[in-house]
Amino acid sequence: MKRKLSLIWRLTGLYTLVSGFVLLGLSAVIIYSIKQHFVEQDKEILQGKVQLVSSIASDVIAANTLDEFSDKLKAGLIGHKDLLVLVMHEQGVPLYSFGSGEFPVNFIREKSSSISPHTIAWNAEGQSYRGIVVTQNVKAQPKRPIIILVALNINHHNIFMSRFQGTLLLYVVIAALISGFLGWLAAKRGLLPLYQMKSRALAVTANQLDKRMSVENVPVEISELASALNQMLERLEDAFRRLSEFSSDIAHELRTPVSNLMTQTHVALSLPRDVRTYQSILASNAEEYERLSRTISDMLFLAKADHGLTLPSNEIIELNKEVADLFEFYDALAEDHEIHLRSMGKGQIKGDRLMIRRVINNLLSNAIRYTPAHGTIEVQIESGSESVLLIVKNAGVPIPESDIPHLFERFYRVDKNRVKGDSEGSGLGLAITRAIVVAHNGDISVTSTMEGTIFRILFPKTD
Repeated sequence: MKRKLSLIWRLTGLYTLVSGFVLLGLSAVIIYSIKQHFVEQDKEILQGKVQLVSSIASDVIAANTLDEFSDKLKAGLIGHKDLLVLVMHEQGVPLYSFGSGEFPVNFIREKSSSISPHTIAWNAEGQSYRGIVVTQNVKAQPKRPIIILVALNINHHNIFMSRFQGTLLLYVVIAALISGFLGWLAAKRGLLPLYQMKSRALAVTANQLDKRMSVENVPVEISELASALNQMLERLEDAFRRLSEFSSDIAHELRTPVSNLMTQTHVALSLPRDVRTYQSILASNAEEYERLSRTISDMLFLAKADHGLTLPSNEIIELNKEVADLFEFYDALAEDHEIHLRSMGKGQIKGDRLMIRRVINNLLSNAIRYTPAHGTIEVQIESGSESVLLIVKNAGVPIPESDIPHLFERFYRVDKNRVKGDSEGSGLGLAITRAIVVAHNGDISVTSTMEGTIFRILFPKTD
């Protein structure tokens, strides 16, 4: 498998390429500026010489004294070894030439079509030239204008530019490599917190979930990543804690009835018993088996809910009728505890009737268990335009605020020491309630104050 480049080397390569392109661009600007400087410098020199040659040619050629013209030009051009001068008629007949170099006569005639000076450049015999061509009328011969070329050998410019470009290219390469090295240092230092986070992450195990990433003295982007990882570790720690508690609770829930069954069975087998005694022991064992069966059924139900609970049926449910039926069922129990049941409002939803009844039954069962004598349990149904709200309120000791976020967790109990006598007492009732509500696309919440505990269930309204 091909090994991928690390982020440091990717950043280093990118930084080197960017630095190289920037330096190359800057070099191109410098080279262009120097070339333009040479061009302007040459033009300034050539324009002065063109004016000199034009002035001499106008005076001398008008008098038809070419020897005098030649002498004056030589005197005016002393010390300019790289200068080339050509004076010729428009038809190409040369009148005077100065300097060693080959003149492209036809090319010069093509560029001399206008009166204004024209800059030209050409190569001949390995040499480079730049010149100015101008056409000038002679006063004595207005119908026979002359062409004047003044040029410079710019080979020394080319040699300088060639050496300068080579030096500049070498500088660009070295500067890009140095920039890449500095980029490598910056990337390595900038990503150092990631390596520290890696070490912290490797130290996290199932037994050491309390490790956290440092969010101080790190860049903002990495601090956000560290905060996100810390939140993930908190969720994992909480999930492992709940899993550990779940395993402990389920072992305790199953151990108690199994222990009772084993004890009663051993006692029954220790001595001969009469039929009535055996029947009593079997009846007691049947209650324990029923308790085991309910616990296992609740656990299977929640396991199905974890993978997406499907509704066995989808029918119109009148919530007020279901509440009335359950009130009738709990009426005797509520009367024994001197608790008053009260219902108000009505509304209908769509879902599975048995599941919804189980939700209401779980909430009423909990309410009766924790409502003091002479207290009241109220069930309110509020039907809105888009949803139906079911509220179950009971008086009693408020639930501690720290316990409220965990009420719907499996096997969670506010009172850890209470006696367990039914499936709801195992701490699965509210977990099942939430699973059913979620399966019906609803939402459940709870608040608890000195005035009482309120469960609110919000169902989507039936179309």
